[in-house]
Parts: sequence; C-alpha cells; structure tokens
Amino acid sequence: MNLLETFYIFIFIYPAVMALVWIGGGIYYYFHWERAQLKIARQGPLPLDEYPKVSIMVPCYNEGANVNETINYLLKQNYPNFEIIAINDGSKDDTAARLNNIAEHEPRLIVVHQKNQGKAAALNNGTQYSTSDILVCIDGDALLDLNALRWMVKHFQDCPRVGAVTGNPRVRTRTTIIGKIQTGEFSSIIGLIKRAQRIYGTIYTVSGVVCAFRKSAIMDIGGWSTDMITEDIDVSWKLQINDWQIRYEPQARCWVLMPETLRGLYMQRLRWAQGGAEVFFKQGMNVIVKGKTKLWPLMLEYLMSVFWCYSLAYLMLAYFIQLFTLSEQPTTYQLVTFEWSGFVLVLICLMQFTVSLMIDRHYDVMLRRNFLWCIWYPMFYWFLNVITVTIAVPKALIRKKGEKAIWESPDRGEVFRDDD
Repeated sequence: MNLLETFYIFIFIYPAVMALVWIGGGIYYYFHWERAQLKIARQGPLPLDEYPKVSIMVPCYNEGANVNETINYLLKQNYPNFEIIAINDGSKDDTAARLNNIAEHEPRLIVVHQKNQGKAAALNNGTQYSTSDILVCIDGDALLDLNALRWMVKHFQDCPRVGAVTGNPRVRTRTTIIGKIQTGEFSSIIGLIKRAQRIYGTIYTVSGVVCAFRKSAIMDIGGWSTDMITEDIDVSWKLQINDWQIRYEPQARCWVLMPETLRGLYMQRLRWAQGGAEVFFKQGMNVIVKGKTKLWPLMLEYLMSVFWCYSLAYLMLAYFIQLFTLSEQPTTYQLVTFEWSGFVLVLICLMQFTVSLMIDRHYDVMLRRNFLWCIWYPMFYWFLNVITVTIAVPKALIRKKGEKAIWESPDRGEVFRDDD
C-alpha cells in the first residue's frame, strides 16, 4: 500500500466514521432528552418556578435594514422579565438613528454606542450595562423564537455549573441553491453535531447567532477575547477549560440570514476556519497543561479534520499532476470516481440527512422541501472546506497577535417566506 492509497482510505473512513458518531449521538440525544421536551413544548410555553431577569444583548454593525425587525420581535418575547441592550458598534449606516428612535418609545431597550471595535468588544461593553446574571446574545439581523428564553433559562436553573446554552439557528435565506443547501447543513450537520457533542460531554462551539451565558461565568474567564476572529469558538473553549458546562437547546430557535453568494459563503467559511485554527493554537496548550482530558476528543477531532482537508488537497493535486503529465493511469483515479467506497459514503450521508430530517422537522415544517438539495452537500461543502482550511491554517499562524477582530459587512440573501 503506497502513500496515496493510505490517504485515499483515510479520506473515505474519516467522514464515514464521524457521520456514524454524529448519527448515534443525535439519536441518543433525541430519545434521552428531546422527545420529552417536544411533548412539553406542544402543551404551550414552558412553565418555570421563577423568572429571573434576562439581559438580551444585540451587537449591531450596519444593521439598518434589519434591526427594527429584530428588536420589535424581541419585545414580543413570551417572558415576563427582560431587558434589551443594543450595542451599536460604530455603524456607518442609519443603525444608530433607528435604535435611538425605538428606545424613545420603549423603556426596556438600552442603546449603547461605541467606536467600531468588533463584536467581542461590543459584547464586553454591553455586559457592563446588564443588570442580570443571564445574558442572551443574538445577532442584529436574527429573529428569536418567542419562547426561547424560557428554555435557555431552565438550564441555568437546573445546574449551577452551566456557563452557556447554545440555541438552534434556522436559516431564513432559502431562495437560491446555496441557501437551500445551507438549510440542510444546519440540520443534518450542525444540529446533529451539537446533539452528539452534548451527549459526549463537550461542545466545540456555541452558536454566535444565538447563545445564553451565565454572566458570572463570563466574568470568570475574563470576558470575550477581542483579538479572535471567531469569538464564539474562543469563548466556548475558555468556558470548558474553566470547568463550565455548555448545553445545547434545540427549542431555542433563532431565524438567521446566511450568505447566498459563493463569495459571501467563501468569506464566511474562511473566517470560521481561521477562527478555529486560532483557538486551537491559543488554547490547545492550556488543555494539555491543565489536564482537561474531556477536551482531548475535541482536539483530536479538530486535528483529524485538518489532516483530512490537507490529505484531500494533496490527492487532488497529485491527480491533476498525473493527469496533465499524461501518466499511463493516475493512481488517484479513485478520487474522482464512485466505486464501492464512494457509494457507501453516499449512503451514510443520506442516512445522516434522513435522521436529522426526522428530528429537526419538529422545528421547521418546511425542512423537507430542502432535503433533496442535501445530496449536493458532500461534494460542494467538502471541497469548500478543503479550500478554506488549507488557506486558513497558515493565516492563523501568521496573524499578528493581539490584533483586534473588526466587523465586516456580511453578505445576506433574500428572506424565505412561508408562502414561497
């Protein structure tokens, strides 16, 4: 067996094994917790013994087109005790004026203005204005489900070591192929992984779009890091290194806007990949030195995923070199043909999509419309992942330490409507 054949076997085995791990964990999560929660949710809003005050923090940068809808939706929350803290992070559009206008008529809204310093700095600043120990953070273009606060608060009441509860983002932009594929991705990949990681004990990252935090836990880790490209991955590792638990709550739905152009999607995934690499380089040694063995599987899985990307990139490069040098027969021919291994991998992927659809249909009645688009996920996103990871890891290594991570205006698609 030569080196290329070894790489080929690994490239097949790794995604197949991980898919089975996510499927097993997701099914167990559903029968262990989720099925009972769904029965409760059908009876109406979750009743709580107490309703502690919640501070909803909304960092905003150039959200003039969406912030009114986001804030007005938050004001309708089915929760009796909350405040909203909107942090305008030096927006260049009319975000500041829109927030000030709403605040004039709504005492539950506090508006904070600051120079453009990035999302992490905005969250740190907003925390100083909060008057509760539960912080719910959502993006300035997101719509939080009206009962989400109740479900997230319950986790903090049940266990004092819960430091964060990550919610269930649902894609609103579904008018293009990219949007439809992402709808399936958030269910079959991200949602299933969150369920499985919750079962296995550690979560790679909370959702930056919707997550609740215990304020004392945030203070314990020194707040959000302002120099990290992805503050959500960084805060997740910091919390778990300090022995805080992170939980996943699928009932805490939040409808979000996602990129629907190739450039926007590439820039988003490049940032995610670079942020993951930065956190690994920054926190990996802390995990080892402090003996945080619960996080070792996350580190191993991350290393294997990076190695998988570079392995596939190597095989692709070797194939094209052999092809254009007119070798008698490319030894990597299997890479681009579906033999028995490719067929098995496709079946496992379809199994994963089916399991996720059966679970997530309870939260998104229109999800089945996008199921057939999921078949494009492996080819489309695996190659996108290879490109972004191989570029992002070196970028993370050479990025200047301590440099602030500043916002960039995101690419957003057309909003999905139920009558589309």
